[in-house]
Amino acid sequence: MLINKKYQHLEQWLEGLPEEFERLGEVIYDKRNQLRVIKAPDGTLVNAKRYCVPHALNRVVYSLGIRQPKGQRAFLYPARLLERGIDTPEPIAYIERRRCGLLGLSYFVSVQSPLRHTLYDLSHATEGTYEEIAVAVGRFIAMMHDREVLHLDLSPGNILWDKDNQGFHFAVVDINRMRFGKVDIKQGCSTLCRLWGPKRLTQLVARSYAQARNFDEEQALRLTMQARNAYWTRYQRRHHPLEFPLEL
Repeated sequence: MLINKKYQHLEQWLEGLPEEFERLGEVIYDKRNQLRVIKAPDGTLVNAKRYCVPHALNRVVYSLGIRQPKGQRAFLYPARLLERGIDTPEPIAYIERRRCGLLGLSYFVSVQSPLRHTLYDLSHATEGTYEEIAVAVGRFIAMMHDREVLHLDLSPGNILWDKDNQGFHFAVVDINRMRFGKVDIKQGCSTLCRLWGPKRLTQLVARSYAQARNFDEEQALRLTMQARNAYWTRYQRRHHPLEFPLEL
């Protein structure tokens, strides 16, 4: 187990978390992996994610240390983001279960973010209600890329946001798929393809992103919409139902 020294006092509770996982807290996501919001013994509200047993090849790769498992990356990457001024929930622990040396279920525990919204909230937004947030999202993603952080899964649930008197606040989650280094216009715009909601919303994000990075707006818009069309066309071919009207 890897544990944040700040939360060393929770070590005993964390060691028993895998056995108690399904009896604790509230499920907020349940597909291949499962997410629960749980109150720790010291009152800290935590987000606990259980990763399923990896597929055969990945299981060997992770078990032999050829590549770090997803949960381990999720535990280690926040420090690199936070030192760059990019908000993400504070990590608490990473826990593994192994059998015969092979990785089984694993768990990542972090502090629950206080931000109340995700970009899923914009999936059915109407014109006139999303312009301000779209511009702010573009600037936030541009800031990440300027600081050499490329989040490879910018799906709507992985960008948290809220707004107060100081303006918009953002954080990123599910950060195990990231690259660190310079981000060019093609790489940056391609990550905008998974945004949900009206076509115009994505266009506003792309223009705001280009302006913030001093890129050519028309080029950024073209690259973004090409990537968007390709991504969602593939998505539909897999017979996944869409929860918003797709405008190609």
